[in-house]
Amino acid sequence: MRISCVQMNMRFADTEYNFAHAQALIRQVFAGEHPDVILLPETWNMGFFAREGLAGLCDQDGRRTKQTFGALARELGVNIVAGSVANLKDGQPHNTAYIFNREGACVGEYDKTHLFSPMEENAYFRGGDSLCTFTLDGVPCGVIICYDLRFPELTRSLALKGIAVLFMVAQWPNARIPHMQVLTQARAIENQMFLACCNSCGANGKTRYGGSSSIIDPWGKVLAQAAAEECSITADCDLQCLEDIRSTINVFRDRRPEIYQL
Repeated sequence: MRISCVQMNMRFADTEYNFAHAQALIRQVFAGEHPDVILLPETWNMGFFAREGLAGLCDQDGRRTKQTFGALARELGVNIVAGSVANLKDGQPHNTAYIFNREGACVGEYDKTHLFSPMEENAYFRGGDSLCTFTLDGVPCGVIICYDLRFPELTRSLALKGIAVLFMVAQWPNARIPHMQVLTQARAIENQMFLACCNSCGANGKTRYGGSSSIIDPWGKVLAQAAAEECSITADCDLQCLEDIRSTINVFRDRRPEIYQL
């Protein structure tokens, strides 16, 4: 599976620009790299996150995202993990990830579970309460959003459902990029899976987002690494290695779930 991460610099609260820019970047990376999957960052439609006028900036029930990226995925014949968008659902803002297959069908929808209380995301958004797994080109996959990375129970729960690739979309600040780098490698190693992390870049007020998107193999080897500016990265993930890795060090067989209940 060939994966590209689009490390996008969005304009704060400018949904028209951001929708156009995201599409242009996807077309650009597809033309240059011909990946199987293209990944966008978190809340790329408005940045993270507008408190004033939030509901008006949200995508109502994900309609625009589904229409735009479903059509784009079908046109290009590529799978798109369309990052996450600020999404108005049941009258409440949610931080929602949408996934589209090569035919343009929406095959996954995930509301961010762990809302980032240090920036009061939990005061403005409603958190999700379910996992999200889906299949792309026959490969079992899962998705998490930013702060979710700090909760290893969530990723392990996805691993126990048999995923081979975890997609993580983020608005991770520059000040804590070392945490993101260590934790993404740890999640890949401990769960013996590929992990593609797509972070944003640029700034919102005093907060600068650190880029450093990466694609990591199940041994923790970084296959591709971005710098801090807007760019894309691409790596080929050899899924055939998973069986050898999981048989060499079989952490799933050797678990003791009766002790720790997960």
